[in-house]
Parts: sequence; C-alpha cells; structure tokens
Amino acid sequence: MSPEYVKYGHFSVKSDVFSFGVLVLEIISGQKNNRFCNGEEGEGLLTYAWRNWKEGTALNMIDHTLRGHSSSEIMRCIHVGLLCVQENEADRPTMTSVVLMLTSNSFSLSVPSKPAFFMHSVVEQDKSEVTVPGQSKRNSVQYSVNEASITELDPR
Repeated sequence: MSPEYVKYGHFSVKSDVFSFGVLVLEIISGQKNNRFCNGEEGEGLLTYAWRNWKEGTALNMIDHTLRGHSSSEIMRCIHVGLLCVQENEADRPTMTSVVLMLTSNSFSLSVPSKPAFFMHSVVEQDKSEVTVPGQSKRNSVQYSVNEASITELDPR
C-alpha cells in the first residue's frame, strides 16, 4: 500500500503507481514484498532495492531465473520500479510515463529518491528494547519501529 493511503487514507492514481513499482521489484527479485526479509537487519524489499541501487550493486537483487536476460533492460525495470515507489507522491511518475519508460529507451529517466518505508540498515535504529516494570532484563519486550508502524510482540 502507498504511504499516503497507510498514513492518511488518501488514495489516488499515484497509489496505483506505487503498487506497480512494488510489483516490478517483486518480479525482478523473485521475492514477495510482504515476506521479504534480508539478513539480520530485517530490511524490506524496498530498502534492499534502494540500498543495492545506491551502492551500484542492483544486479545482485535479480532473481536467478532472470540472469540470462539483458541486464540493461532489467536495470531499467529496477530504475522504473524505484521511481514508482518514491516516498513523495508528487515525485512518482504517472502510469502513462511508466509505460513510455518501459517501452522506449529514448525516454530519459530521472534519478529516484528514497522509497517509502525505507528502513535504516543499522539494527539499533530499527529495534528497541523496553523493560516492563517488574520484569527482569531477560524478559524484556522487543519491538520494531519504522516510519509507517510500530510492532509490539504482545499476545492479546
């Protein structure tokens, strides 16, 4: 779901663009966004794609079944996917532009900005530990915080 829908319940055509971008990155990586967890940091698909893009290692995220295809076409798809999942709704392209980007190599692509739901790679920033009064440190509660949600591990 797009960040503007998650935060404010606002749905627009740019929400569809965001979902399309997630779908493109899922296809390229061969991983589902809701089940993706890379390493101990627990970074999500969008964070993983962004980190690889910024480090110049985006080809690392390509699913093994796509390895024989044109790397320039796959890189263009990753680029378009990242443009679609940008945090700022106004920065995302329209679907008409997305179609042009994917079908025409003469259409120049802008530099993507940080995706929505980007999680920093430092574990200490994403995970916090709270000791509930009356509990020992061994029984402390761990929870995660990102820009979209807070997850507390507490049964009902």
